[in-house]
Amino acid sequence: MPVMPGKTALLELLKQEGVRVMFGNPGTTELPLMDALAAEHELRYVLALQEAAAMGMADGYAQASGGLAVVNLHVAPGLGNAMGMLYDAQKAGSPVIVTAGQHEQGFNLTEPLLWADLPIIARPFVKWSAEVRQLSDLPRAIHRAAKTALAPPSGPVFLSLPGDILLASGELDLGEPTRVAPAIRGDARAIAAAAELLAKAESPVIIAGDAVPQHDALGELVELGELLGAPVYDEGMASRAMFPSSHPLYHGALVRLPGAIRAMLGQHDLLASIGADLFTLSLPGDVESLPDGMPVVHLDTDPWELGKNYPAKSAILGNPKATLPELTEAVRRVRTMAQAQRAAKRLEHVKAEGVASLARLHALAAASIDRHPIHALSLMQAIGEVLPAEAVVIDETVSSGVGLRRFLKSNDPQSFFGLRGGGIGWGLPAAIGAKLALPERPVVALIGDGSALYTIQGLWTAAHEKLAMVFVIINNSSYRILKQRTNAMKALAAQTDRYVGMDLDSPRVDFVAVARGFGLTAHRATQLSEVSDMLAAGLCADGPTLIDVEVDRSWKPV
Repeated sequence: MPVMPGKTALLELLKQEGVRVMFGNPGTTELPLMDALAAEHELRYVLALQEAAAMGMADGYAQASGGLAVVNLHVAPGLGNAMGMLYDAQKAGSPVIVTAGQHEQGFNLTEPLLWADLPIIARPFVKWSAEVRQLSDLPRAIHRAAKTALAPPSGPVFLSLPGDILLASGELDLGEPTRVAPAIRGDARAIAAAAELLAKAESPVIIAGDAVPQHDALGELVELGELLGAPVYDEGMASRAMFPSSHPLYHGALVRLPGAIRAMLGQHDLLASIGADLFTLSLPGDVESLPDGMPVVHLDTDPWELGKNYPAKSAILGNPKATLPELTEAVRRVRTMAQAQRAAKRLEHVKAEGVASLARLHALAAASIDRHPIHALSLMQAIGEVLPAEAVVIDETVSSGVGLRRFLKSNDPQSFFGLRGGGIGWGLPAAIGAKLALPERPVVALIGDGSALYTIQGLWTAAHEKLAMVFVIINNSSYRILKQRTNAMKALAAQTDRYVGMDLDSPRVDFVAVARGFGLTAHRATQLSEVSDMLAAGLCADGPTLIDVEVDRSWKPV
């Protein structure tokens, strides 16, 4: 067995696991790792200026690459800074190994500066959390972490790495990686039961979730949707392109309010949830989201999601890529000629409805094209018209992105990434991670002004890495969504028209100056034509560009 220091072994183990990029922000407890990186030429270290940004970059990289990401943080404050973005990574199921440097073990009983019990802090937001206590355990810990992060349902893991482990040398058997084969096929009896329900349904509806793009099953879901003649909606907190946006069966994302969900589902007699949660809501309501007695067919890679909030007539634990073809074929086998004919008629009707609803959305956007400041819906339409089919869009528009996915040409699993967890500040660094994972594709980040300020330091990394990408700041100088929801309470704020802590206009943030200070090309747009021209130019630039777009600040219902 070779003799090597822990710091060198760590890098060799990560490379064994296929890691080629590490994100981080170093401190004193990371110095052994940084020293090892001085002699490392295969593994790229990407510096972020704050741990939340580093964590967001790793999350975006993991989602866009479909593989393992690694982020290294600095003891308790560094892990604390990253917790909001770690929550988002957990909700998105991102396979990230999160590591943090820890003080040397012989020193920790004295409770030195910045020390804390790191695995306990991370545990609520990861699949597995541990500290490496001896050098001989390092290979087993890294391989277990990688296997666990990637195994379905995927998600982040955490390892605390004490300094004495990385500095010690010894004989080490580095072992080798293990991968849990993800193509789990659903139970045959559950598939048969689901097929019977789907064949009999007179008006089925499909809700698609993250498990579909994570396992590259968009084509398989299209085949099932066309067979059933069912409209397809994204789950309410969509982090990926669940269904091709150009397909006429696609009807957009669910509104995260129980009354709106119930009204939509009330037009149907069966719900098929394919990798989606039922339901992630923004606010409570007076009614349940699912109509009484509505049968549910639920397929997911995570048994926790099956029947979590609503009972499923058929709950199938399985990978959509492996299971949907069997389910589709089972429906073909069991349905009658009359059922097949009704489904074919339904397909034409639902397709026509999808085309008509998209036309209405385009008409609404066109009607506001001359408004000043720029209307958000018209902005989304203009962006969709400029972006090429191969573009990758990272969306953290929060309150301004209505209709975005329907305007985009997002037809593959890597074409769109959204804020799955809801912890704002994710989009800007996630876009950087996505660009590093997909360097040949144009990457555009659409970020609300309030969200951007949480991780604005990420712009420096984009400039430092010379990433050719575009950041579009949707600037309404406020936390608009908070005003909307406070107003909806119809209480004191609505009566006094005073909304405390929700405006960002005194002073207004000069995003152009901030971006230029971080080394980006930056512009301000006040007209829609300027946005289109600037975006087109940014897509052709050889470095990062920021476009600050002044949009309509209105937020009260018309």
